[in-house]
Amino acid sequence: MDKKNKTDYCIKSVEHALDILEQFQGSETELGISELSKRLNLHKNKIFRLLATLVSHNYIEQNETMGNYCLGAKNLQLGLDFSKNMGLLQQAKPVQEVLVRKCTETSYISVLKNFQTVNVSMVESDHSLRVVPQIGVKLPLHCTAAGKVLAININEENLRNHFQLNGLKKYTDQTIDNPDTICKLIRNTVKTGYAIDNEELDEGVKSIGAPIRDYTRQIIGALSISVPTMRLTSKRTDLDLVPLVMAAANEISFKLGFL
Repeated sequence: MDKKNKTDYCIKSVEHALDILEQFQGSETELGISELSKRLNLHKNKIFRLLATLVSHNYIEQNETMGNYCLGAKNLQLGLDFSKNMGLLQQAKPVQEVLVRKCTETSYISVLKNFQTVNVSMVESDHSLRVVPQIGVKLPLHCTAAGKVLAININEENLRNHFQLNGLKKYTDQTIDNPDTICKLIRNTVKTGYAIDNEELDEGVKSIGAPIRDYTRQIIGALSISVPTMRLTSKRTDLDLVPLVMAAANEISFKLGFL
C-alpha cells in the first residue's frame, strides 16, 4: 500500500476554521462575514457556521455593536500555556542533564492536564537497564510521584469528586485506591516538598518527584526521576536521591522567578 501524504488526511472544515483564525493576524483586529468570505473564497453561510462553532468554543468573539468578529480569549490562554511550557522546558533541560549525571537515573518533567499528568521532557540515564517514561502520554495522579506533586494545585474537594466519579484504578498491588489516603499523601507532599511512587504504577519501578514553581509561586510542573527497584535502597533514597531531586527542582524554580 502506498504511503499517503499527511495532507491527504486533512479535514477541510477544520482547515477552513484554521484559515479563519489566521486572518486575524497582525493588525486585523476585527473582520466581518463578507470580508472573510471574499478572502477565503467561501460562501457566507459556510463562514457563518464556522464562526458560530469558533464562538461556541471561545476562539472567536463577536462585537455585539458592529457585528464583526475578533479573536477570543481561548487563543490567549493557549498562547500563555505554550509560552509557559516552553519557558519551563528551556530552563529545565540543563538542570535535568546535571541531575542525571549526578544520580545516574532518568529524569523527566511533567505538567498537569485535566486531572492527569503528562510527561513533556526527558533526559535518559546511561544505564543499560533504565526507565524510559513516554513523552505525551497521560498518566493518573494517584499512583505517580509527579501526579501527587501536581495534585497540590487542585482543590481537595474537586480532587475527591474526581476520584469518586472516575475511581482509582489499581495498576499494581502497591497502588493506593483509597481517596482519603491519597489526599493525605498529597497534603504530606506540601509539607515534605517531594512525593514518591512506590511501585504504584509499574512493578519494579519507583519514582521521586518535586514541584517546580514560577514567579507566581504556583506549581507549574514536576521534576521526577524513575529508578528500577534493584538499584534503590531506603538509604540511597533518603540521603542521595530525594535531596538531588529537590535541589534540581528548586534550581529550575529559581530560574523561573520563584524566590
